[in-house]
Amino acid sequence: MDIIVKKFEPSLNAAAVEIWNEVVEEGMAFPQTETLDFPSGLAFFSGQSFTGVAVDQESGQVVGLYILHPNNVGRCGHICNASYAVKSGLRGHHIGETLVRHCMETARDLGFRVLQFNAVVRTNTPALALYRRLGFVQLGVIPGGFRRKDGRYEDIIPHYHVL
Repeated sequence: MDIIVKKFEPSLNAAAVEIWNEVVEEGMAFPQTETLDFPSGLAFFSGQSFTGVAVDQESGQVVGLYILHPNNVGRCGHICNASYAVKSGLRGHHIGETLVRHCMETARDLGFRVLQFNAVVRTNTPALALYRRLGFVQLGVIPGGFRRKDGRYEDIIPHYHVL
């Protein structure tokens, strides 16, 4: 699979909404509980500092995406935050790594100095391994910081990477 990441455009909204909602509905990684529809998705993805969309060059299929935005304001506005979503049937094919690497480069280009992840769920072992491999630093553990769809609480592990 040959993946390129391109900037979000409205023609990609339906596919982006579908992938985003899949992760939200799984209830195991994103803090959001509400899914997006076409209009709210368009506003959400267009309103980010950058939304990157991973596309399989052979098929033209959207296979993943990320959103990038400031993690805070003012004197902490140089710290950004991102979320990543990969189509469920295609996880494990390094699409997430392509998205994270592109995000880090884009964040740097946009003038951000630090990329911070606020809530990496402890059971998201593929993400934890990827972030470790890419040099992210764990900040500690927040016990029970994430409520799964089934109501159980999981620890979250914030991370950062100096860009």
